[in-house]
Amino acid sequence: MAVRDEEQPISRDDIQAKLQQIKGEVETTTDTAKPYALAAGVAVVVVVVAVAYLLGRRKGKKRMTIVEVRRV
Repeated sequence: MAVRDEEQPISRDDIQAKLQQIKGEVETTTDTAKPYALAAGVAVVVVVVAVAYLLGRRKGKKRMTIVEVRRV
């Protein structure tokens, strides 16, 4: 993009060119961040499932009834 003179008003083309430049930078950043976000999401899901399993296992042990059978 060429350097503008300060005396000229900002045109629609100037605004569109700047928005396209910003859009390209944002797309580049999001493409770079996607694999990290996906890995973090998978890690969070694994941790949540593990915690739910462990808490459920602990609660099951607390409520477990022991039946003793004696022969007479």
